[in-house]
Amino acid sequence: MLYPAELRVPGASLARIAAKRNRYHNAVMQEAADPVLHRVEASAVPERGFRHFDLVMAAFVTILLLSNIIGAGKVAAIDIAGTPFVFGAGILFFPVSYVIGDVLTEVYGYAHARRCIWVGFAALLFMAFMSWAVVAMPPAADWTGQGAYEAVFGQVPRIVFASIAAFWAGEFVNAYVLARMKVWTDGKALWTRTIGSTVVGQAVDSAIFYPLAFLYVWPTQQVVTVMVTNWAMKVAWEVVLTPLTYIVVGWLKRREGVEIFDTATDFSPFSNKGA
Repeated sequence: MLYPAELRVPGASLARIAAKRNRYHNAVMQEAADPVLHRVEASAVPERGFRHFDLVMAAFVTILLLSNIIGAGKVAAIDIAGTPFVFGAGILFFPVSYVIGDVLTEVYGYAHARRCIWVGFAALLFMAFMSWAVVAMPPAADWTGQGAYEAVFGQVPRIVFASIAAFWAGEFVNAYVLARMKVWTDGKALWTRTIGSTVVGQAVDSAIFYPLAFLYVWPTQQVVTVMVTNWAMKVAWEVVLTPLTYIVVGWLKRREGVEIFDTATDFSPFSNKGA
């Protein structure tokens, strides 16, 4: 489109203006269709510099809490070739928090993932305290649901401690491995670091949780068997969800417009730099 002032320019100049405007229009349309990601060092990112970080953090904490509240209270069984396969129902959903943890570190960097892990850790502590307090309150004389309530929300302190400790350590290891691998691979081959970080992070999670929660309660061989089996299932979930991880990561990176690398990040879980 030419403006009235441009219509008064001689023909040759008018043609040059039209050509220039067409080039500008094409460049804008190309940028809108295929936005350029700008490589950014994680320490240079402002704390409130993202559009969707808060939403991703909310999803992370929500799935973390629900998988521990709803999923952990039920033991499920699936018949496989006539043999019942028994597992905790929460294992189907808890690994999704690791997938979102991968998305957080890949898109927003280790420092922002660290912030989410601490928020999740605090939420788990409050959930455990609230569950204990509500279950411990004396029920009304005409309320008959106390037994069912205790069965669902009553928690063995040893298992609660093991779960929270395992989450904290496993998530930080997962985020660290992914951030370091992203630098090593120069941002290429996303699947290698999402799966690789989950292999290591879930190994730490399982190695802490099952011995702390069940050693000397279950036979040692059973603890080891369940630990290895559940670790393998969680890693398999990560592999299955890899295509979805690619879609979510790609969409978020395009929306945020940056490619973050943790080349000079302080990886201490207790640092407050960068987030």
